[in-house]
Amino acid sequence: MSESIGSTRGVRVESTQNLSTEVYESIRRSIVEGEIRPNERLIEAELAERLDVSRTPIRESMQRLAADGLVVSRRRGWVVREHSSQEIRDIYEVRAALEGYAARLAAERATDDEIAEIVRIHESYIAELENTSRGHLLEHNDKFHDAVVAASKNARMAEQIVRNSSFYFVHRIAGFWSDDDVRVSIAGHQELVDALVARDPEAAELAARRGVLSGLNKTLARIS
Repeated sequence: MSESIGSTRGVRVESTQNLSTEVYESIRRSIVEGEIRPNERLIEAELAERLDVSRTPIRESMQRLAADGLVVSRRRGWVVREHSSQEIRDIYEVRAALEGYAARLAAERATDDEIAEIVRIHESYIAELENTSRGHLLEHNDKFHDAVVAASKNARMAEQIVRNSSFYFVHRIAGFWSDDDVRVSIAGHQELVDALVARDPEAAELAARRGVLSGLNKTLARIS
């Protein structure tokens, strides 16, 4: 009997944890993709009703989102955080360091198949470019860089890169990219691809850093 009860409790705990994670990821996605805007109030009762859950996973999610730097506590409630220009610069500079080193490791550690897949992702996007929306551009960019980071074979670094790249302003700026911006982005990806194929760690790190800092300049130009 005790084993049965213990097993049931374990299932309940796991179920509760899964629900909290689902709620967190749902709210996080809404913030990052711009569905919930900067300085917008997050009302626990409304979120609970919309997601059809109790307030407990909502409160837990708010704490996690605050740790992610996506929400802030204000007047006994929560609002979506609006980042200052300096905060945005700080975030991009951390990204440049992390993604640059991930590219260096990828040049050293990636298998031939992994590099071939990175090349395929890059070339497939170029082939589809004429019929591609700006939203697809962001999806491609994420897929390309995710493949590079995965090839670095450092899971902890990958987690930090995700945390430092999932912000509303990153998605918003991609929607404003001009054709010239797209061409610059593709050229940067080509530079990184060439470095990976050549197994050149220094060139790969430099190309990745340059790409992130180019994104910083575009973002600051748009919000200033």
